[in-house]
Amino acid sequence: MEAVKDRQREDRPQAVPTGAIRGGEVRARWAWTEPSVWTERMLTALEEGVRGGKWYSLMDKVYTLPNLRAAFRQVKANKGAAGVDHQTIAMVERHLEATLEGLAAQLQAETYQPQAVRRHWIPKPSKPHEQRPLGIPTVRDRVVQAALCNVLEPIFERDFAAESYGFRPGRGCKDALRRVDKLLKSGYHYVVDADLKSYFDTMPHERLLERVRTKVSDGKVCALIEAFLKQGVLDEGRHWVPEEGTPQGGVLSPMLSNIYLDPLDQLMAAEGFEMVRYADDFVILCRSEAEAQSALQRVQEWTTEVGLKLHPDKTHVVDARRTGGFDFLGYHFERGKRWPRKKSWAKLKDTLRGKTRRTEGRSLPVIIDDVNRTLVGWFEYFKHSYRITFERVDGWTRMRLRNILRARSHRKGRSNQRDHQRWPNAFFTTHGLYSLTAAHALARQSSRR
Repeated sequence: MEAVKDRQREDRPQAVPTGAIRGGEVRARWAWTEPSVWTERMLTALEEGVRGGKWYSLMDKVYTLPNLRAAFRQVKANKGAAGVDHQTIAMVERHLEATLEGLAAQLQAETYQPQAVRRHWIPKPSKPHEQRPLGIPTVRDRVVQAALCNVLEPIFERDFAAESYGFRPGRGCKDALRRVDKLLKSGYHYVVDADLKSYFDTMPHERLLERVRTKVSDGKVCALIEAFLKQGVLDEGRHWVPEEGTPQGGVLSPMLSNIYLDPLDQLMAAEGFEMVRYADDFVILCRSEAEAQSALQRVQEWTTEVGLKLHPDKTHVVDARRTGGFDFLGYHFERGKRWPRKKSWAKLKDTLRGKTRRTEGRSLPVIIDDVNRTLVGWFEYFKHSYRITFERVDGWTRMRLRNILRARSHRKGRSNQRDHQRWPNAFFTTHGLYSLTAAHALARQSSRR
């Protein structure tokens, strides 16, 4: 059993090393950190560990103008809408230095107060009648949150478990999917498909702050984080202060979510379970059903202890070799294959419908260019799907374009077999329509070489 666990540990992606290294190697390893905050001396302390494992006197690094300028650049790159003050990124940028100097002065004097978060509702994929909430802070608040992340993220990133892939430097969805694929091919067929119920809305504030305080002893920084957790919410004129949770849409939320779930990552790794987590979405892959049931029981015990809940209807153990499978990060895994899950397919169709209405007034080449931008991006993420997927998407896209051409020919109804003869597949190829089937075949040839 110990040999198996050792082999499992070797297969896992490596976490950020904690051993001390010297010179330019330190900067190379932490190249993603904000250089105005993380100097060579601080990075060396990060590598070697600070006394007591806690960091003091961090607030003075949050409100430095170089850090605030870097934070604004990050906010600008992420774009985003205005908050409750109606100030857009462009409007703030017109008076940027004065705004940043004002933020620095308020943070230093401990008079800074976050404004309310603007609640914005967006439709759920494949469920247009249902909506999920996003919280949109003001641009000023997003800048301060980004400045906080620039200071705090390396401190926690240093010890985060290798099983976590979401919102971490140098990691992403594709890394998590590669890990799942490798485990499935290695015989880990029994999967705990888990779903945390309303995770971002139910994270207990005090317990979250306790996690932060395990590494950060600067009371001013902790008070600022608490102020963001308790900032009000404005929804169509109604204002309230949440007692738990962190708003989806805030710059701090991804980091805080990883901080809160890291003990679960560490627990699963310590007990020899192969968990792959991206933010609040995770699966645990096991070699037997008994092992999977044991893993699920440990997760249930842990979530109960920390004030979280597993969704009773969306959490179960499945055998990935059989019909049913499981969904993870937009993909559906089943019987040794994977393809886009239903919600991913529905989201693509909704996007393409918006670009291919029968009453579309743009020329066909312009429409095809617009459609291609969506198809190319979609293929880049889903190119590892089962080949039939691409034939299906290509056929559906051509059907939408034939409907446009049929309407322009003053024909009623949807496209039929005669339309296939009027505008065959080759017609769309000559007009530059991106073929997912051809792109997939080319990708497979390249991978063989």
